[in-house]
Amino acid sequence: MKKCEDCNEQFSWNKIFKSFWWTYKPIECDKCGTTHNITSLGRFIFAAFTILPALIFANYLSPFSNILVNAGLGILILIIGSLLFPFFVKFKKTL
Repeated sequence: MKKCEDCNEQFSWNKIFKSFWWTYKPIECDKCGTTHNITSLGRFIFAAFTILPALIFANYLSPFSNILVNAGLGILILIIGSLLFPFFVKFKKTL
């Protein structure tokens, strides 16, 4: 998990997850109040873990002839990716 650049306080998974689903909202450290913004690389990681795998599955790897099963698996891939990305995202301190 990512930590504050000033006090090394670890950000919670929930806090990082919520910041992404609300238009990349900056994260504020609970201990020292320092604000951290997501980097461009962090936004790319978000897309790489959520949207890209679901699109690849839907367009190229859909093994079933039933569209609902394929859509369900695509959504499952999207959910799993969104649950994993808080471990890999990058933030930087706002000046």
